[in-house]
Amino acid sequence: MAEFTMELNDDQKQVRDWIHGFAADVMRPAAAEWDEREETPWPVIQEAAKVGIYSLDFYAQQFFDPTGLGIPMAMEELFWGDAGIALSIVGTGLAAIGVVANGTEEQIGTWIPQMYGTPDDVKVAAFCSSEPDAGSDVGSMRTRAVYDQAKDEWVLNGTKTWATNGGIANVHIVVAVVDPELGTKGHASFIVPPGTPGLSQGQKFKKHGIRASHTAEVVLEDVRIPGNCLLGGKEKLDERLARARERARSGGGERVKNAAMATFEASRPAVGAMAVGTARAAYEVALDYAKTRTQFGRPIIDNQGVAFQLADMRTQIDAARLLVWRASWMAVAGRPFESAEGSMSKLFASEVAQKVTAQAVQILGGNGFTREYPVERMHRDSAIYTIFEGTSEIQRLVIARTISGMPIR
Repeated sequence: MAEFTMELNDDQKQVRDWIHGFAADVMRPAAAEWDEREETPWPVIQEAAKVGIYSLDFYAQQFFDPTGLGIPMAMEELFWGDAGIALSIVGTGLAAIGVVANGTEEQIGTWIPQMYGTPDDVKVAAFCSSEPDAGSDVGSMRTRAVYDQAKDEWVLNGTKTWATNGGIANVHIVVAVVDPELGTKGHASFIVPPGTPGLSQGQKFKKHGIRASHTAEVVLEDVRIPGNCLLGGKEKLDERLARARERARSGGGERVKNAAMATFEASRPAVGAMAVGTARAAYEVALDYAKTRTQFGRPIIDNQGVAFQLADMRTQIDAARLLVWRASWMAVAGRPFESAEGSMSKLFASEVAQKVTAQAVQILGGNGFTREYPVERMHRDSAIYTIFEGTSEIQRLVIARTISGMPIR
């Protein structure tokens, strides 16, 4: 087990600089265009695939970094480049995490490569959990999965919403209810293969920020998938459901994690790193602007009102990064999140991103309010971090329950 460190090693620095170069040279020049177009930046994804950033091997190398810092380091640099394009590049990762967290080795080996495709024929994947009436309240999920024993098939019906890459994905990972009486313990995750009849894209959302990332509804109408597309397999599911039913009968309170929560817990520090990247980008623009913009015969950074804002921005960004790195190291080291450290990192970093980008707009004044300067886009993009993969309110609820041991509502 690697010791916790705040110093990247030479290999990590090399990878960081490589990703930073791609973000600076490829992503940033394209950011404003794809934000305006509100379309998936397929050419940029393909460039990322050609250099090796959009690939299973790249994410596996970062995921298995023994220090735990590979993924947050990569996320920070990509989202420093541009949040919308970066989410298009890394959005497949949430579906991949869902398979790794809940699937068998055979499922991992079969489906994750199909999520990415090849540099000449790139593909994306989607993780579908939220529903119109079930966002933070996953217990209200209505999408059903019914097993057809005669055909060894699962039949899925329902509507998912807020799905990154929903409808355009090659592979969809869908969380559905298999036993309504068990609440969230009766959920399971399913692989919907490419071209499966009955799956269609519903409404595509026009968003405030991260507009280069495709977000849409996914409609499932009598979607039939093979039995082996149940993540983890039916034997494992039956055992888990039997334990949950026994606990329900005996009044036992032992917690059973559902498939969606297992995915989100694994990804929250990574979302915190995304927020750090956006915050750092806005801070750097504001710092450069304050040093070169003159008013009353001197750079505006000479004024304490501006300089102190920049000091606070840098302090908050560094603090957020430390929380993200701590949670990432704990996860890879097998340390339990006894105080919900994963949620802490996501909560703090996401709110820092909103504050820092707003301060950057303020420092640039009227220029910051125009699309001629990137902080306007960064400020819009930052709003998503306090919402997706668990709102700030949900993070506080998770933290409060964890530190108190009480069923706080």
